[in-house]
Amino acid sequence: MKKAIIIGSGIAGIASAIRLKGMGYDVSVFEANSYPGGKLSEISVGSYRFDAGPSLFTLPNLVEDLISSTGKSPSDYFQYDKRDVICNYFWEDGTMFSADSNAQTFAQEAANVFDVEASQIEAYLKHSEKIYNLTSKVFLESSLHKSSTYLSLETLKAILNIFGMNISKTVDAVNRERLSDPKLVQLFNRFTTYNGSSPYQAPGIFTMIPHLEHNLGAYFPKGGMYSITQSLYRLAKDIGVHFHFENPVKEILIKNKTAIGIRAAEEVFADVVVSNMDIVPTYKKLMPSVKAPESTLTQERSSSAIIFYWGIEKEFPNLDLHNIFFSDDYQEEFKAIFQEHSISNDPSIYVHISSKAKKSDAPDGCENWFVMINVPSNRGQNWEKLIADSRKSILNKLSRILKVEIEPLIQLEELLTPELIESKTSSYQGALYGASSNSKFAAFLRHPNFKKKIRGLYFTGGSVHPGGGIPLCLLSAQIVADLIPNPHYD
Repeated sequence: MKKAIIIGSGIAGIASAIRLKGMGYDVSVFEANSYPGGKLSEISVGSYRFDAGPSLFTLPNLVEDLISSTGKSPSDYFQYDKRDVICNYFWEDGTMFSADSNAQTFAQEAANVFDVEASQIEAYLKHSEKIYNLTSKVFLESSLHKSSTYLSLETLKAILNIFGMNISKTVDAVNRERLSDPKLVQLFNRFTTYNGSSPYQAPGIFTMIPHLEHNLGAYFPKGGMYSITQSLYRLAKDIGVHFHFENPVKEILIKNKTAIGIRAAEEVFADVVVSNMDIVPTYKKLMPSVKAPESTLTQERSSSAIIFYWGIEKEFPNLDLHNIFFSDDYQEEFKAIFQEHSISNDPSIYVHISSKAKKSDAPDGCENWFVMINVPSNRGQNWEKLIADSRKSILNKLSRILKVEIEPLIQLEELLTPELIESKTSSYQGALYGASSNSKFAAFLRHPNFKKKIRGLYFTGGSVHPGGGIPLCLLSAQIVADLIPNPHYD
């Protein structure tokens, strides 16, 4: 049996292990931490449980398809519910809007709140769907670095329609053209944060992102977001994948331009090596003698995050699973992140409360708040000061809008910062999504899922093609599996 080694047990690493095991490889996963999941992990403190990382779940079919590929029943491993409300939005002037999961209801209710025609919103969502359908096969489900991709019918369709994809305009410019209310523009601008970018720089093609939530739906796994990791980890073990925790890989072994294994606690040899580690430390730490593609590795990093995990001694009926409290100056917020590498005095605040869907995550009468702001990647800023200032800004803003003093309600607090993200997950500069997408060429500049000059070496996860976030990480695992020779057909 041919052997495969996966470096890292992030969601893409686990998915790659499952795919390769299904192809007939004997698969071993080496992980520096004592737990699987990478960013998709959890924190338990006292009577509170928090999903530590990603909190939004779309395209559940990708998880189900992965489970089904092994011949197992998805429902035996993973279950989830569709949310009736996608997100509650709050502005300083007292405007509050609850985004219904039904696209038509959303359009009608948004028309009432934002004083626009429902048809304008419906047309926007149809445009978002069109762009997604035209591009997903090419940009998300295939390798952009193989010539065969460009010979397909899907690629031809995408090329013929490329001028309707708003590649030369920013997301903000497209949204201002298509939506007449500034608050509605801001609502749809925020979707670029899903790939750690700025709506004032990212190309308009990313107006496809709202389609995933508003047309296809937002979901929540039973057991919380970490149950995605737990389900796939259990599946991987059930089918015979071997996991080696607290066993960091120190080097990828390369001989005659071929990856032959890794050096961890000891040398382990394999026919295939897949790195789920961030692409920058993969080169710098694991392959220091290999010439690195510096133009790729030195691209602008995506945003990072400061997250406060608060046990709140109160329930808030006007909050839902997902909540956003918008900045009064959205453009200044992103200017601070990407031009000044700092944090504005009025950052938008995302509050995720999993106890709204999973009551056991907080004690009776309490809520578990995952309170996040987007921040720059770690470049050696004075994080102690930035965090202290941001905490004050967050508490003041939440207290103003909710009309309740929040700080006295905090029973416990944990913190995640760009520095901690970098140290815990090896994400270069603590960036959540690898390189930013603040360029119309961003999709093509991401590192490929393979190394042309080194046989048997592949890359998966959020820092390489097609990008970060749970759905794209699962798709990167599928792309890698499609690239790797299948022993069944040797």
